Amino acid sequence: MNDLKFDDYQKQAIKTAINQEEDFMTLMYRTLGLVGESGEVAEKIKKILRDKGGNISDSDKQEIIKEMGDVLWYLQALADCLKVPFSQVAHINLDKIHSRKSRGVTKGSGDNR
Repeated sequence: MNDLKFDDYQKQAIKTAINQEEDFMTLMYRTLGLVGESGEVAEKIKKILRDKGGNISDSDKQEIIKEMGDVLWYLQALADCLKVPFSQVAHINLDKIHSRKSRGVTKGSGDNR
């Protein structure tokens, strides 16, 4: 499998969006989609804990990966709504988490620690 760059993924994935409007309702719709898909990832893991004692099968792993892909799709769709390249979201996040680590504030709460 070849490497796929964030912006290339965004350009390809957004073509599959049902709603292409540039308004707040689209932003809300995509945000709710992200929350729903994130919940599906959590639900699959919860059931593995409950029903399988935390033992993840190859089949479980593949199903979780599919749901993670749906989370990824909604993240890029939100970036699209905000007119931000998906790579910029990734770079900003890396800068933030590396800064927190270098300052020793990876634990704790607050967005701007």
